[in-house]
Amino acid sequence: MYKSHFCTSKCQKYLNHGKALLKYPIFEKIFRLKKIYSVVLLFFACSFFGVAQQDGNEEEPKQINIVYGANFTKNEAEYPGASIFSKDTRQVQFEHQGADLWCDVAIYYQLENRLEAIGNVILKQGDSIKMTSKKINYLGDVKLAKAWGNVVLTNSDMTLRTDTLRLDREKQEAFYQDNGTVVDSANTLTSKIGKYFMELKKYQFLDSVHVQNPEYTLDSEQLDYYTNSKNAYMYGPSTINGETYKIYCERGFYDTKVETGYGIKNTRIDYNNRIIEGDSVYFNKVQEFASATNNITVTDTINKGIIRAHYAEVFKAKDSVFATRRAVSISVQERDSLYVHGDTLMVTGKPEDRVLRAFRNAKFYKTDLSGKCDSIHSEEKTGITQLIKNPIIWNGANQMTGDSIHLKSNLETEKLDSLKVLKNAFIISLDSVSMTGYNQAKGINLFGKFIDNELKLIDLVQNTEVVYYMYNDDDELIGIDKTVCSKIRITMVDNDIEDLTFYTDPDGDIFPEKDLPENSRILKGFVWRGDERILTKEDIFDEDDNNLKLVVINGIDNPIDIDAEEQQRSQNESDPVNNIPAQDKATDPKKSVKPKKVK
Repeated sequence: MYKSHFCTSKCQKYLNHGKALLKYPIFEKIFRLKKIYSVVLLFFACSFFGVAQQDGNEEEPKQINIVYGANFTKNEAEYPGASIFSKDTRQVQFEHQGADLWCDVAIYYQLENRLEAIGNVILKQGDSIKMTSKKINYLGDVKLAKAWGNVVLTNSDMTLRTDTLRLDREKQEAFYQDNGTVVDSANTLTSKIGKYFMELKKYQFLDSVHVQNPEYTLDSEQLDYYTNSKNAYMYGPSTINGETYKIYCERGFYDTKVETGYGIKNTRIDYNNRIIEGDSVYFNKVQEFASATNNITVTDTINKGIIRAHYAEVFKAKDSVFATRRAVSISVQERDSLYVHGDTLMVTGKPEDRVLRAFRNAKFYKTDLSGKCDSIHSEEKTGITQLIKNPIIWNGANQMTGDSIHLKSNLETEKLDSLKVLKNAFIISLDSVSMTGYNQAKGINLFGKFIDNELKLIDLVQNTEVVYYMYNDDDELIGIDKTVCSKIRITMVDNDIEDLTFYTDPDGDIFPEKDLPENSRILKGFVWRGDERILTKEDIFDEDDNNLKLVVINGIDNPIDIDAEEQQRSQNESDPVNNIPAQDKATDPKKSVKPKKVK
């Protein structure tokens, strides 16, 4: 085998000299075979190369070098200025600055330092990169190769297939724009356009990106993918479909090995009969967990319930939701939804056994009925909502208080059915005519009945008392009724008292206003809290809720800060990605993590 380095114009001089020798008869006789004629030319070129290599101070030449030329011809008509080499028992071989190329036929333009390789082409760069194709055009001065026809690029951990590929050895990048497929140990990725950064072992996929995994599929407009870590960074509308979840986002990260990641722009996760939406949403399949930050909506697709907040967590195994930071639960009902707020909301249990809890500063609102207390406990199975510790409710303008208050819904119609105020039941309403006095009724317990979501009947039982301002049809005060009995029934129309009925030994009278002193017009235990009344759904939030400063979501307008995320991950011992073997992390230190939770 002869190794030939065709370099500089002097090389061409020696080649021409070899041709001239064939004009003499003795050389013509010896070198009459075409194949041997090629060897002679290679001999003179190799002799020149040997002289050039004697000077150890010269830089490595950029010229494409012939390692094995096999058969040599010229065709000035079709390939002016080119040397044509074709295989014999071995393929033609060239070398250029750390890369070797084999092919069946090579058209070599020495002066231009470029090469056209045709037929079963193989290009190897060290032990890391191998590319095969039907044809390659290679420009030596810029180290750029363009390959056509069943192109396959492989390294130790992935295989790329496409029809046309450009390989820039100077930048260590490969590029295709006519559809490509990448296969590694975890995924099969396809796209119309793709770029491979060899040093980073990173792909940038554009246009119709599709990732196929045995456990899920991922589709995106643009995706950055690291072949070592199997991390994917999504830019533009992207959808991940797993066996038990579906994720949509327009900017996000996904660790394809452990199925964990997050979206930070227009993100939505369909997860276990719930839809989670927010500015930043995190998902972890292993822990069966999802969380979200800022402008969150969690929708219960079965019970038609909605939770809105600025931080929420969803636990699939426990079938539960935790929400805080201006959190509100919305039970969607016909024409009239129920809004429940607390510093913290928790929803637990299967759909048919769901329990809603609102802790600390709990409030609720629906048309003509609102209230507040320390905590609220509501069960889907029984339809009972309990207001616990210092409860108060308003039915229209009527204020009701007691030690505890229960509201019960009809399980079939999902409308309010009944009301209980247990121990120290007290009803107060401002006299709507004089706007100075107060209608009052009290007893040990109170039982109310709703019809079509409107409170129609109220029964006060045990030690009942009433103070009531009575008017004629001309709104002239008749007197003030003050009565004591064992039971009082109040009939309501449009959330106003229509009629009072006294049972079992009523004792009282209707007093002229002048005959009933001011202090006698107030029942013991009277506390008017009209300024606290919740008139709209916005009133369930206090000043702190409305002045809440949201967490800044990073990475929406700028590239995701991988180094910062890695630092966050190292501080979170529970993050499953921290359990990936050390050798995998060592190959790609730029791993992403889930965002910190907001407390």
